[in-house]
Amino acid sequence: MTRYRWVASQKADDFPVTVACEVAEVSPSAFYEWAAKEAAGPSDAEIDEAYLINLIVDIHADTDQTYGSPRMDPELRRRGYCVNHKRVERLMRDNDIVGVTERKKVRTTLPATGAPPLPDLVEQRFTPGTPDVAWCGDITYVRTGEGWLYLSSVLDLGSRRLLGWSMDDNMETTLGADALTMATELRGVDLRGTIFHSDRGSQYLSARYRELCDRLGIRQSAGRVATCR
Repeated sequence: MTRYRWVASQKADDFPVTVACEVAEVSPSAFYEWAAKEAAGPSDAEIDEAYLINLIVDIHADTDQTYGSPRMDPELRRRGYCVNHKRVERLMRDNDIVGVTERKKVRTTLPATGAPPLPDLVEQRFTPGTPDVAWCGDITYVRTGEGWLYLSSVLDLGSRRLLGWSMDDNMETTLGADALTMATELRGVDLRGTIFHSDRGSQYLSARYRELCDRLGIRQSAGRVATCR
């Protein structure tokens, strides 16, 4: 738990904010600034950067961590993400992503073991053209002044609109469930038959997440581990 989150928990218990801030060694003004940003949620630029970082991490893992920025830039372009090479260098530097040799492959998404299989209902058709035909979701992480926070998001593939999001300091099932719940509340329409596509991470294949999708009438679809493709 971050210091600001601890102060927020004390505030919820009617503990004086000024005293809690003093104990946590943060200023009240900094806490209120954090609380305002937390309530507003991540900006479009922060979400875009989080997706880019996650894609870089996935490529880094897929290539056995051998890609540095000179090879990362053309690979991103090959995958349809055009970005300035200086930005790629900065993001890799800021997130300690360095090309190495003969290093063990690392995945950022843990596959679910023992979970029933899910079909791939999208099959890389990521432009249905109509809202609520297919949604997709992913979990990534964002570096903040208080450390790393995990971001779960739900995107409508037809409209390219961000429908739901959730942030926390862990990747439990509730992170993805909260984002999906927010998305369904925002749409406020009958979603029976809508596809939700994700990777095969344990958060999405858990019994609790499957029950949520069944209750909403949403059909689950899954690509490979650590990627929605």
